Amino acid sequence: MSTTLNDCRALDARDPLRPLRDQFVLPDGVIYLDGNSLGVLPKAAASRVAEVVTKEWGQDLIRAWNSAGWFDLPQRLGDKIALLIGAGPGEVVATDSTSVNLYKVLSAALNIAAKDAPDKKTVVSERSNFPTDLYIAEGLCSEHGYTLLLVEPEGILSALDDAAVLMLTHVNYRTGAMHDMTAVTAAAHAAGCLAVWDLAHSAGAVPVDLQGAKADFAVGCGYKYLNGGPGAPAFVWVHPQHADRFQQPLSGWWGHAAPFEFTPDYRPAAGITRYLCGTQPILSLAALECGLDVFGAAQALGGMPALRAKSLALTDLFITLVEERCAGHGLALVTPRAHAERGSQVCLARSEGAYAIVQALIKRGVIGDFRAGEPSTGSGRTGTPDILRFGFTPLYIGFEDVWHAVEHLKQVLETGEWQNAEFNQKHAVT
Repeated sequence: MSTTLNDCRALDARDPLRPLRDQFVLPDGVIYLDGNSLGVLPKAAASRVAEVVTKEWGQDLIRAWNSAGWFDLPQRLGDKIALLIGAGPGEVVATDSTSVNLYKVLSAALNIAAKDAPDKKTVVSERSNFPTDLYIAEGLCSEHGYTLLLVEPEGILSALDDAAVLMLTHVNYRTGAMHDMTAVTAAAHAAGCLAVWDLAHSAGAVPVDLQGAKADFAVGCGYKYLNGGPGAPAFVWVHPQHADRFQQPLSGWWGHAAPFEFTPDYRPAAGITRYLCGTQPILSLAALECGLDVFGAAQALGGMPALRAKSLALTDLFITLVEERCAGHGLALVTPRAHAERGSQVCLARSEGAYAIVQALIKRGVIGDFRAGEPSTGSGRTGTPDILRFGFTPLYIGFEDVWHAVEHLKQVLETGEWQNAEFNQKHAVT
């Protein structure tokens, strides 16, 4: 029997996480399925940032570095993030961007590998990894004399024997496919290879256990599932066994052992603090803390296991309804059906009109996003189709939202509304 709108309303009524929705600003008439690109605004953020501006900056001025605890924000927020990614206290800092943090940890990994495995000169990554990760790796490989080897997901394990470093994103941004971090890291270590993980599409959405997986390095994003705001500071984690082995390359004064001694020589701080660089963005960190504090409230309602269970229920429902109600319109499921292999998003491929369909949905108030497919190559590699991408943030998305989103998708497809000229004009951000 097909799921009905009333069924979805009943699921929302029984949802123990439903009260968390009230902690976010959700515009009327909008179903927001793009939290995997930019999370929504926590209600506490505007007043908190205003307080930092008017009281701490406006009245306390420079004294606020001490009186308002600005100086310790990267570590304090890092400890809150650590609870979501299976890290220990004092092992994470919130700082810089994901790209900058990846540069730091991949540099560290390559320097450690040069000492521990000097004969290995390959960095392995997934061909469909997020492009900025590949760009950072390409530049560092060229600088350090390594080769960047890009493989399909099924070829990762067989490529490890000659690899010094394996660099992967835990949940693929285009497909929503999720790696088994523990198994892959174990395979990398068995081959004498370090494992670097990007958690941009998993931190705050799926359970992560960096310590349990024995990962080596990890970075992640603050503005997606952590709801820290556009361009929010990212985070970096280094396994304690590696933290003091290498002086990360961006040796700014905030990573100094005693920054206010103002010595001309650089002496790295102990542990994860050395992965800081310059003066921290206090307004952005304050906003990020509001997003992280919602997870503190979620902890009392079941924490990450409860969020994961709801995420899977939402994505299962979306997949089922799309296949029931939008059959015959050329949509193909790209995201894995198996729970253990799926993040918190659902991606649908279509050979024609994917961008325009997303734009038509956005006009209706259903906000997802579009990712372009990969063209065929002269080497015979088959291209991939364009993607309609929908993220499901269990903190604020409900089951009725899913039902209405699919109903709008059905109408856009059945009426051919997506063919209107206004929906086929490409914007700078897709």
